[in-house]
Amino acid sequence: MAKIDKPKRIQIYSALEVANMCGVVNQTAINWIKSGYLKAFNTPGGQYRVYKDDLIDFINKRGMRVPAIIADSESPAADWKKLIIIDDDESLNNAIRAYLEKNLQNLSVFQSFDGFDAGAQLVEKKPGFVLLDLSLPGINGQEICRRIKYDDSFGKPYVIVITALEDPGLEDELFASGADKFFRKPVKMNDILDAITEAVEAN
Repeated sequence: MAKIDKPKRIQIYSALEVANMCGVVNQTAINWIKSGYLKAFNTPGGQYRVYKDDLIDFINKRGMRVPAIIADSESPAADWKKLIIIDDDESLNNAIRAYLEKNLQNLSVFQSFDGFDAGAQLVEKKPGFVLLDLSLPGINGQEICRRIKYDDSFGKPYVIVITALEDPGLEDELFASGADKFFRKPVKMNDILDAITEAVEAN
């Protein structure tokens, strides 16, 4: 069975920590957040928190120097020994995982059942392979595919899209969005295995 790594801590900063790293007062960092320049979220207690990757993106866009404390791990390459399955269909997600762990024992397989968790795992683990269900609730699947493929913070993984949608021209749209492979449901397990094997051999 594939070895699954223990989750690593996702780096998150307070407004004060952001201010200290950027050499400004706390209120300036808060103003950046309130103005929408710097992405952030609120804790249950109403405090602002900023993901490291959003901070790096903000700093780069403003032409500022990335602080040494966070620059060392900026945009590492994808790990081709890791794969994540992003599908809210728990039965299918589990079936794909079991099949891949049986047939690709040197591959660490991770799972996600919603878009928010998927985003966190993609940034944290940098999997080289992404199996993406296009129809996650509340998520624009094509936009997610495009971001995974073209945002350097994800490490440029190999993206395999699976979907039950039958829209004409969907396949061409997905390839334009960066998908490397495309399968319609019900998907054959050996097709997924073949796609991954081909990609491994090509890299």
